[in-house]
Amino acid sequence: MRLSDAGRDVTLAGWVQRVRKMGGMTFLDLRDRYGITQVVFDNSTDAALNEAANHLGREYVVQVKGTVAERTAKNPNMPTGDIEILATELKVLNASEVPPFTIEDDTDGGDDLRMRYRYLDLRRSPVRANLELRHRMTMEVRRYLDSKGFLEIETPMLVGSTPEGARDFVVPSRMNPGQFYALPQSPQTLKQLLMVSGMDRYFQIVKCFRDEDLRADRQPEFTQIDCEMSFIEQNDVIELFEGMAKHLFKEIRGIELTEAFPRMPWADAMKYYGSDKPDTRFDMKFVELMDILKGHGFSVFDNAAYIGGICAKGAAGYTRKQLDALTDFVKRPQIGAKGMVYARVGEDGTVKSSVDKFYTQETLQAMAKAMDAQIGDLILILSGDDAMRTRKQLCELRLEMGRQLGLRDKNKFSCLWVVDFPMFEWSDEEQRLMAMHHPFTHPKDEDIPMLDTDPAAVRADAYDMVINGVEVGGGSIRIHDSALQAKMFEILGFTPEKAQEQFGFLMNAFKYGAPPHGGLAYGLDRWVSLFAGLDSIRDCIAFPKNNSGRDVMLDAPAALDQKQLDELKLEVVLPEE
Repeated sequence: MRLSDAGRDVTLAGWVQRVRKMGGMTFLDLRDRYGITQVVFDNSTDAALNEAANHLGREYVVQVKGTVAERTAKNPNMPTGDIEILATELKVLNASEVPPFTIEDDTDGGDDLRMRYRYLDLRRSPVRANLELRHRMTMEVRRYLDSKGFLEIETPMLVGSTPEGARDFVVPSRMNPGQFYALPQSPQTLKQLLMVSGMDRYFQIVKCFRDEDLRADRQPEFTQIDCEMSFIEQNDVIELFEGMAKHLFKEIRGIELTEAFPRMPWADAMKYYGSDKPDTRFDMKFVELMDILKGHGFSVFDNAAYIGGICAKGAAGYTRKQLDALTDFVKRPQIGAKGMVYARVGEDGTVKSSVDKFYTQETLQAMAKAMDAQIGDLILILSGDDAMRTRKQLCELRLEMGRQLGLRDKNKFSCLWVVDFPMFEWSDEEQRLMAMHHPFTHPKDEDIPMLDTDPAAVRADAYDMVINGVEVGGGSIRIHDSALQAKMFEILGFTPEKAQEQFGFLMNAFKYGAPPHGGLAYGLDRWVSLFAGLDSIRDCIAFPKNNSGRDVMLDAPAALDQKQLDELKLEVVLPEE
């Protein structure tokens, strides 16, 4: 309701946000999904009604009848701040105990408490706004894909277990004792079968499940915008889903993106950013310094397999305390660097470093030139005996510097595609090559001969969309030839019998005229959290799990009673304490 509704008789229902008594009047803030409205009870016109309002508690569910009137003391911070309701009738629909935390934008409830009472947390306007944003995004996704000829098709939630990728959540089958379903990590093989069946444009907003360690952008169950297309090449998929991204930016955030998103080869992403999801809102690219800094008697560098640095523009004023804190940051166990070297370009143009005694000014100037460091800039350098690991450490340092210098603005968006991923990566745990994406990814045509000679060098027709350092989606062109798929399984260590047992249904389907196809899956939770400016995906999910994978509201997972275990022919063996 707004000022134009003044004089109308209305009925409102909702929850009591707060009650304030001022002289002979009582003011009630009534909250529902749409906001807060002030209701006024006047003792001079109805003393009994005013007395009843004084006995209301927070979160009581009430119904109020009254007349819309213009407020004398308006509140510009509320959409309804120009009006109030002059109450004529009050009905308590349900009383409430005092809630365990305040139902306000800035609540006094911690994460664990709010998760335990998530149904109360959802009453808070920031959380509700996130779910409304999620709804709007799913509607726009459906509208966009429908306009492009896609069909929304559901796939099963109970499927067979897959040996590659993350761990499956498994479901025992009562009717098939000793056998198990798995909850799908993605509908990958099923959507490929839909392409074989002639459903040339499929999508699904689908729940997926992975039993893996959790972090801010990961939950055991999450939602994908899952898509697949037939008779296409990589460029077709990229252009269509870049179009979807631009559509969402325009319709949801009001941001018009007209330029094509840059495409960065995976090798360049790792070389210059140490990550396959680089945050390109700011520069600070890595510069390799091996040729300049090796061989000068500083053993840390002389024995290193990689020396790389970043240049923080205008940060030469960092104090020794700040630099020591950065050194402690990179030495954290989760990052693992042994130390950090720094250098500043002074007002007179000279370079002063923490290892001055090993280097002449001429060498330090050469380093500054290579880094494109100017007066007032700070150079930070890491080294190590493993280039890939050191680049990842330098990536964490770069992101931390970006945060400290205010370069990671949540209202600024930098989008790109990372392309040309390796087909395989080595697993120390498995002691074999593993598929970097999944076993159904098509290798680049020009690299197929290397499957026999140097499979580790083969690149994939795979692509990820990255926004602000977050992988919001990824996909690939798929293998549609059963012989090539069999070759892929062979490289991954499958015997022909094992491949047939696990994926025979797919390879057999390829024998009946499988079209070239490919697709992409966007992470809906990540898109919503990105647009909402959240650091975690939890607050854009109605009922999320905590960092231990538990639903503390439902107290799940939980033990089964013995009768259920007997029906499922299961025996639980717990580890000894």
